[in-house]
Amino acid sequence: MKRLRSSDRDAPLVTVTDLEIRIPDGPVLLPRAGLVVRRGRVTALTGPSGSGKSTLLRAVLGDLPPGARVTHGSARVLGHDVFALPPGALRELRRHRLAYVGQDPGSGLNPRMRVRRLIAETAAEPGPEAVRRLLAECRLPVDDGLPDRRPTALSGGQQRRVALARALARTPDVLLLDEPTAGLDPALRDEIAELLRRLAADRDLAVVLACHDPALLDRCADDVTDLGSGPAPVRAPIPRPGTDAPAPDGRSGLAARGIGVTFTQGGRAHRALHGVDFAVAPGTAAGIVGPSGSGKTTLLRVLAGLRPAGTGSLTLDGRPLPAPAGRRDRDQLRRVQLVPQNPLGALNPARTIGATLARPLRLHRVVPRRRTAEHVAELLGDVGLPTGFADRYPRELSGGQRQRVSIARALAPRPDVLLCDEVTSALDPNTAVAIMDLLTRLKDERGLALAVVSHEPHLVAAYTDTVHLLHAGRVTHSGPTGQVLPPPTSPWAPGSPPPPD
Repeated sequence: MKRLRSSDRDAPLVTVTDLEIRIPDGPVLLPRAGLVVRRGRVTALTGPSGSGKSTLLRAVLGDLPPGARVTHGSARVLGHDVFALPPGALRELRRHRLAYVGQDPGSGLNPRMRVRRLIAETAAEPGPEAVRRLLAECRLPVDDGLPDRRPTALSGGQQRRVALARALARTPDVLLLDEPTAGLDPALRDEIAELLRRLAADRDLAVVLACHDPALLDRCADDVTDLGSGPAPVRAPIPRPGTDAPAPDGRSGLAARGIGVTFTQGGRAHRALHGVDFAVAPGTAAGIVGPSGSGKTTLLRVLAGLRPAGTGSLTLDGRPLPAPAGRRDRDQLRRVQLVPQNPLGALNPARTIGATLARPLRLHRVVPRRRTAEHVAELLGDVGLPTGFADRYPRELSGGQRQRVSIARALAPRPDVLLCDEVTSALDPNTAVAIMDLLTRLKDERGLALAVVSHEPHLVAAYTDTVHLLHAGRVTHSGPTGQVLPPPTSPWAPGSPPPPD
């Protein structure tokens, strides 16, 4: 496939005109939209959840969701009608001139391959030094054994940056990024913004990103395409004081003591958690904050029984809770549920939403089989979704809608503890507040113990009673949120060194 002639360098690399994409006899995935992308510039797509940002990004790749159709408009990419290209030419375009990093980049990384091989696999220059330079360019450490780790031993933020390095390795003309700073702390977000600006300038690269973060747009976007105005601005959250209310029914909730986790890769040991203590009581919310790679998701996965701990113990209402999920009985499995960071990767694309919600109802025998459909409808209503969504597939939903389905699935077994991993990180501010309002209402109505991992200090301040600050795998501070976490207007953020005692 031919490169652009020098006389064409000022021409747009991507021109989308009045493009509409929908599921026949189903929802509109992208209302009519336009986009112009030029070399050496960062172009941002904004809009509320469900406005079609991700669909438009993938349309530039010529990649439509299964069953979707272009019902109006066109997309020209690097001089080609991307929807008219033969399959071989489209593969060539994607392989050499376009690169894409989605909202759930970890699901695209082969879990059997080490980081250095993942980068070298797509690199135009696959040598060890070139791989190290790419990792360093994406703000990843290269001297602590990370290049020899597998994706499962990385944090969500590290997986995202490995995926970015892998995309850059092929030296594309157009780099497409879907929420590139989702799940990253503010300090790292600012570094990524600076990196994107430099990539566009130094590599003469066209960068297109879907984003809801105004701070990221201010720092790096040259051009902004708004796909929808969305609802009125959200209210400013007001920090809540910690609570000393007694636990309902004498229950004490979930507690962890002295949790230590070590990953071993290539003969090198990496300590992810060092003697961590954590507790959350029924009817309260506990926040877990800290920079990317500090161990937040690892801690949540230990609590859920999905990650073995080398040291420490867990208790549920004062009774021992086996660390591995495989050793928990059916009732213990039911009582502790996890809402993962990336619902698209966690929802089975071959199952309807109704089938997805029905499965835990049957597995945990929550209701008689004849009442399953009724309870699926109730679960959808609990999370603010119409009952008609039971017949849809995950690909037909927006990011915020998928997140609500993920929460509904976790609520289906009627748990006592809900573990939420960055459930607002890829959502626009209005949807993020709506999700946190939903979780708070459910917590208060059901007496749930709620553990919330987040990089958004204003949400943690507004919606949690206690907070644990993690740094390099250690809890540096913990206590009532109002006493531990500075107000949202403070210059300190979870990605910065902790405040002094």
